[in-house]
Amino acid sequence: MTDSRFFKCCDPLSAQELLEHLASEPGAENLKMNSHAAVKISDVNTLNEAGPHDVTFFHNKKYLDDLKNTRAGAVIVSPEFVEYVPKESVAIQSNEPYRTYARTAHYLYPHVENDFEACHKSLHPEAKIAHDVVIEPGVVINACAEIASGCAIGANTVIGRGVKIGKNTRIGANVTLSHCLIGANVTILPGARIGQAGFGFHMDEKGHISVPQLGRVIISDAVEIGSNTTIDRGTLEDTFIGHGTRIDNLVQIAHGVKLGEYCVIVSQVGISGSTHFGDYVIAAGQAGFVGHITVGNGAQVAAKAGVMRSVDPGQKMGGHPAVPIRQWHKQGIALGKLASSGVSGRSARKGSK
Repeated sequence: MTDSRFFKCCDPLSAQELLEHLASEPGAENLKMNSHAAVKISDVNTLNEAGPHDVTFFHNKKYLDDLKNTRAGAVIVSPEFVEYVPKESVAIQSNEPYRTYARTAHYLYPHVENDFEACHKSLHPEAKIAHDVVIEPGVVINACAEIASGCAIGANTVIGRGVKIGKNTRIGANVTLSHCLIGANVTILPGARIGQAGFGFHMDEKGHISVPQLGRVIISDAVEIGSNTTIDRGTLEDTFIGHGTRIDNLVQIAHGVKLGEYCVIVSQVGISGSTHFGDYVIAAGQAGFVGHITVGNGAQVAAKAGVMRSVDPGQKMGGHPAVPIRQWHKQGIALGKLASSGVSGRSARKGSK
């Protein structure tokens, strides 16, 4: 369920009314339902979190079990997977489920990125700010934000509507926080951007269509976040940073990523959407991770590695694409020998002429 502090949904409507709206737009997909049930739709949600009044979508075979077990009131699904939709759910058939979901989310949440409010005071009167919070010049704190005791906020930082910050958290200058909940004893260094929309859109020959990002960023206690690091909010699920994790400068954490406790993420690491790290994972500088994979507890990834598949707990990986560290070392030795052999061979041929 989306957080009403950050997102405002339109009034509930029936699945049939939703289908009629989608079908009325120019360039609409070939849509139909497997029934005309009068189920009321009041929100969007993930397959495994959706309830009887939520609409969800399925477009990745990896989540077929979630489709089979969903409790959603309606599911947007391609025709070949309709048979897996539970009988209690309405199946909205679309040849392009992700595009249809994007349009559905836009209809239910029309002002996700355009909810601006004019205010002549930099500290909104509806914000709740503890009496001992240190606030430097140029700080903007929007309505319904909550800043706990012992916090310090650096110059020109902007804190969005509904953001909640725990005790003794220190936030550097020129930071922006939106759509996020920050724990206690957190350190955020200058220039960090937390809670902005993730890089989510559907792409085809009809043109790009953005997907509303309706999740949050949750930062646990005792986390440190480096300068100019960005942490995007989730599409539907929250982006989550576990207790005690250390994140260096210039790190990109995409929508829906989940990091466990006491991870160490070094400068210029990039983590794609919906990837999950266990506890005590180390990712060295400039390592990159594709989306929708799992990196197990205690795994270590070498600098500049390209991780293309899930990593087992405790495994050490290196190379591009990443392989177990011993294999990477062997590949390097073999490549060196091959290069050396090639040079020697050319020299020998030149001497024989």
